[in-house]
Amino acid sequence: MSDKTLDLGSWINDGVQNLLDNHGGAFDSAGQVVSGFSEGIEALLMLPPAWLLIALFVALGLWRIGVRFALFTAVAFALILLTGFWEQTLVTLGLTFSATLISLLLGVPLGIWAARSDRVAAIIRPVLDFMQTMPAFVYLIPAAMLFGLGRVPGILATVIFAMPPAVRLTNLGIRQVNRELVEAGQAFGCNRRQLLFKVQLPNALPSIMAGVNQTIMMALSMVIIASMVGAGGLGNDVLASIQRLDIGLGFESGMAVVLLAIILDRITESFGTPRPARGALRAWFDRLFTSRSTTQEPS
Repeated sequence: MSDKTLDLGSWINDGVQNLLDNHGGAFDSAGQVVSGFSEGIEALLMLPPAWLLIALFVALGLWRIGVRFALFTAVAFALILLTGFWEQTLVTLGLTFSATLISLLLGVPLGIWAARSDRVAAIIRPVLDFMQTMPAFVYLIPAAMLFGLGRVPGILATVIFAMPPAVRLTNLGIRQVNRELVEAGQAFGCNRRQLLFKVQLPNALPSIMAGVNQTIMMALSMVIIASMVGAGGLGNDVLASIQRLDIGLGFESGMAVVLLAIILDRITESFGTPRPARGALRAWFDRLFTSRSTTQEPS
């Protein structure tokens, strides 16, 4: 190999090693917080019996989308359960939810900040481009060095990979709010906070929910890759099928990933594009899931 004129790799290695030497305790503490958060979500998903969790997803699908999707959800989860991948699917779902929640907690406020400041938007845009275009496997290397093997580096690498859509679409949604609505809010005396929560965020909700949807999909794809550093879940079975050249195991575990992705995609997408209830069942679920405060006056 020819000599390197600019050895960026050595600088990165030295920087990561310097972080380990000087701030190892801080990374350990952060890792414990992330691990506890993820384990809590996973334990919550494992708590109810399989039939009850499936029923909750079926009810949610019926409420938000319709009867046909509810039937698809029931059949999809039944296939996952009967093929023996239920526990791995719940672990994958817990990892996905953990990474998605952290991504949204960081990404949505950053998107709001970018929408309010052109300078901030100009600064974070190339950073987001870098985060989205860097090969996903690369994020696992520093994450594993800083936090060791296990679920923590997988979740944090997933956060880096999945957060950009939340930032971009929150920024875009707020910027696309009708100028007349903003001016009307200002005319009625709204301050910046009231304008954000009562005018801009409600009108930007479809775009923000599209960002949530994309974040979940990217997180799900990344947690499968994160099995390479011991994150667990369905990714372990996919990785094992590659190592053993087991086509059957690869098909079954891959099918579970695909079915889970379709269910999460359609449900989260429906919150960005609300649809009116149709039929008696849909009306009943609307009344069940939508809390309406009703006051009765004495006769």
